[in-house]
Amino acid sequence: MFIEIDFNSEEAFYIQLRNQIIIGIAMNQYQEGDSLPSVRQLADRVGINMHTVNKAYSVLKQEGFIRLDRRKGAVIALDVDKLQAVKELQTNLRVDLARAVCKGVSEEEVHQMVRGIFEDMEKRGQ
Repeated sequence: MFIEIDFNSEEAFYIQLRNQIIIGIAMNQYQEGDSLPSVRQLADRVGINMHTVNKAYSVLKQEGFIRLDRRKGAVIALDVDKLQAVKELQTNLRVDLARAVCKGVSEEEVHQMVRGIFEDMEKRGQ
């Protein structure tokens, strides 16, 4: 598992961690049933507080990407309801697209960006 925290970013560390794990799942770096490192191991590995890792794991659990098992720790468990996931994606995209429009990003530029992201995920997932 490769996780890197950008200590100069304004984005909270737990959000960076959460996002990297979600991207790892999408790119097939992590499979259903894979165990993530313990809170202590991951905190030590990336140089952040254990409470920060615990918060990231809690958010991932709430979002349906992992389950917490007493014996195995944090385990990839993709039980997210697809309709809920689509609804959340739509809400987040609406805000992100509104920001892009305000900055002058065209519809075609957005389409190219989305295609590029999917192509990148497909290449890495193979």
